[in-house]
Amino acid sequence: MQHEKRKPRNLEREVSSSPGRPLRIGEVSKQTGVGIEALRFYEKQGLLGNPGRTSSGYRLYSPEILERLDFIKRAQVLGFTLSEIARIIADKRSGQSPCADVRAIVRHRLQELDERMKEMRRYRNELSKTLAEWERMGDAPGHVCGLIESARLAPSKVGRAGLKGKRG
Repeated sequence: MQHEKRKPRNLEREVSSSPGRPLRIGEVSKQTGVGIEALRFYEKQGLLGNPGRTSSGYRLYSPEILERLDFIKRAQVLGFTLSEIARIIADKRSGQSPCADVRAIVRHRLQELDERMKEMRRYRNELSKTLAEWERMGDAPGHVCGLIESARLAPSKVGRAGLKGKRG
């Protein structure tokens, strides 16, 4: 009977499918859709804690990292900044419930949004009036465009940059 030459088994690949074992950064990235650079950034910001390291320096995350990244994604969808998320995580780590702080942040965010929407309505009304005036004027001579050069709009907090919003 001839002995077939067997290929060596890839133990690392087999281990990667076993539950509860540490995950390398690439595996975490693939499973969560969060880029490797973002994961490194989150780590620096204190969002992920300090992962273990292999003897060759690779990061090893516990499987719980997947839940943490899900939390971070959900918080971002709700409008929380990374610094707010880091503070929430730090509160929890120190044994405090972050829920009161979370409600306060959202309450403040709603007030900011209400104010921005109010400003945007004012801006829209001014822009609408300006357009109506321009429609009556037709073409207007000027250095580039007389319509813009003759506009009487007061500078607004909204404008193009204001539509993106600011958060700290």
